[in-house]
Amino acid sequence: MESSDVIDLFREFGAAELRVWLAGGWAVDAVVGRQTRGHGDMDLAVDIRDLPSLLDLLGGRDFVVTTDWAPSRLELTDPDGRIVDVHPVTFAGDGSGHQAGHAGGDGFHYATDGFATGTIDGYAIPCLSAGQQLSFRQGYDPRAADLHDIALLEKHRTAP
Repeated sequence: MESSDVIDLFREFGAAELRVWLAGGWAVDAVVGRQTRGHGDMDLAVDIRDLPSLLDLLGGRDFVVTTDWAPSRLELTDPDGRIVDVHPVTFAGDGSGHQAGHAGGDGFHYATDGFATGTIDGYAIPCLSAGQQLSFRQGYDPRAADLHDIALLEKHRTAP
């Protein structure tokens, strides 16, 4: 997935008024403000109420579901091999969120301050905050990409 793909999709999400946030490696780059490594996919956190509309929009761009772990996550792939990993989030009245766990697991908590705005190639993109992303990178053996991301996120934890 290229930066231009991320920007094009987020323009469409914005035009459709979808509540979607960049997550994963691209969100690290959005917080940092520049691309720091290659990305095999694009992770999204989406308000579960907007999930059907998001899936329709992606379907209109020839993305099809290739992994269905609903309600925890869905992975969609287009004919060019671009992958979008969708994480539905149910929001509480205080603005915090919860993503269901896979196979009945505990799931994931999104703090009220877990959402931010970053930039990709100068374009403002809703994304997960550095602190939220760091919380998601705990409890497992990190890969090289995770170690790279963690180092960057630690430097930007308090950045606006």
